[in-house]
Amino acid sequence: MKNYIAPGDMFPFTASGADVASGDGVMQGSLFGVAAGDVADGDSGVMKTTGVFELPKAASQAWTVGAKVYWTSGGAATTTASGNTLIGVAYEAVGSGASETLGKVRLSGVSA
Repeated sequence: MKNYIAPGDMFPFTASGADVASGDGVMQGSLFGVAAGDVADGDSGVMKTTGVFELPKAASQAWTVGAKVYWTSGGAATTTASGNTLIGVAYEAVGSGASETLGKVRLSGVSA
């Protein structure tokens, strides 16, 4: 395979508008991933586009296993499709209480 480049689960991005901390969700164009390290505003970094990650979520939502999960422009995972970008599915159920601010998401590797 002379045309093989890379596995494709790590993708370069440029921090734009703010510093990015390791583990933060990142949108690069229409692709979503999780920052693999800290990246200063304007610098380049790498994001992981597949796998299961614990991400900030809308506390008012309960998730069921396999529910579609989207990313908001405010930087949170949600099951609300309208105006948000599909990033994967819920890896496990999570409640809707005020303390339920994190959810585990299996990234799809392709955002839509």
